[in-house]
Amino acid sequence: MRILIRYFFRGLRLVLAPVVLIAEKLSTPQSVERSAEEQAEVDDACKNLALYQFRTCPFCVKVRKEIARLGLSIEVRDAQLHPEHRQALAEGGGRVKVPCLRIAHDDGGVEWLYESDAINAWLHKRFGAQAQENAQ
Repeated sequence: MRILIRYFFRGLRLVLAPVVLIAEKLSTPQSVERSAEEQAEVDDACKNLALYQFRTCPFCVKVRKEIARLGLSIEVRDAQLHPEHRQALAEGGGRVKVPCLRIAHDDGGVEWLYESDAINAWLHKRFGAQAQENAQ
């Protein structure tokens, strides 16, 4: 019985995966407008960030949409398909749970931020319109 349930959910994921990816493409928002200088500063700040994710995870889709809305160029690392990313997530963050934002600080410290809402709040606080106004 257990194996039957396992295959049922694997089949369900195979059917739903394309739906999730198409829905993401159709509903991804336009990015915010910045001057070339502001965008260069944001791109430079994003060099210290990496998002560990699974391609069809709905919570990861939520974070990728926020990244697109904010116009960020954050490296996306698939921890499901690439064993080296999965291992880095397990060793650095302590668990294989996605989405997870790896934040490398200037002082050499590394922070692992889990949960889509926490990641989106951090991104909005760091790169949102209010943060851009405060930087000027």
